[in-house]
Amino acid sequence: MLHYKTYILNNSLPWVTFIHGAGGSSSVWYKQVKEYKKHFNILLLDLRGHGRSSKNKWRKNDNFQHIAEEVIEVLNHLKIDSSHFVGISLGTVVIQTIAQQHAHRIKSMVLGGAVTELIFRSRLLLALGNMGKYLLPYMLLYRLFAWIMMPKLHHKEARNTFVSQAKKLCQKEFIRWFSLTRSINPFLRKLQHDFNNIPTLFIMGEQDHMFLPPVKQLAARTKEVALVCIKHAGHVCNIDSPTHFNQVSIEFITNNSKVKSII
Repeated sequence: MLHYKTYILNNSLPWVTFIHGAGGSSSVWYKQVKEYKKHFNILLLDLRGHGRSSKNKWRKNDNFQHIAEEVIEVLNHLKIDSSHFVGISLGTVVIQTIAQQHAHRIKSMVLGGAVTELIFRSRLLLALGNMGKYLLPYMLLYRLFAWIMMPKLHHKEARNTFVSQAKKLCQKEFIRWFSLTRSINPFLRKLQHDFNNIPTLFIMGEQDHMFLPPVKQLAARTKEVALVCIKHAGHVCNIDSPTHFNQVSIEFITNNSKVKSII
């Protein structure tokens, strides 16, 4: 089972489950926990191979559906019938996968730095990474990707946080997670086809040049979702602008999961 940590304020209160991105761990939510635990019960997870969760759990043909089932296994173990979910980066893909398989387990989705489609520069970056993943040390590739996605000086804290957490991975784990990105666009399009009536809020950094454009297009054509763009924030907006991220996301969860798009 995945490693997890809970903060229980009151058994009658709703749960919020946090899902980190690839290379991170539950530690990336250090700027959210203090505020969230004033309002909700919290479940923090380390995805397979990350943080304190077990490595080498991979089998041939494992995919996002298998990773999603491991999250559901923890909810079942803790007897959590349903939860609000908050994710960042590739963690948003895991949450959306759960939404397709177990929609009744999700009360709402807050998707930060969301990955909904790979534009040309993203596909090029991943193609180069797939070519070099067996040849280059994974931390060299990870540092490069972190710098490309979060290049500005005020992204440094977020960039350094993910790089430091990625050091806990190993080369094999990195390769296995990176391999999930092969032919990911068709899978992402399938996820965006139906939000299963789950209230959904995208929170994006205004400077997230890799992933913001397709999220804007999605929000413009999908009435069921809302989008908030945070100024002076990049891909990991929960670290770049935690006060804004916390305020908007907590309001979304507590106030009937409704918020107006702010682009």
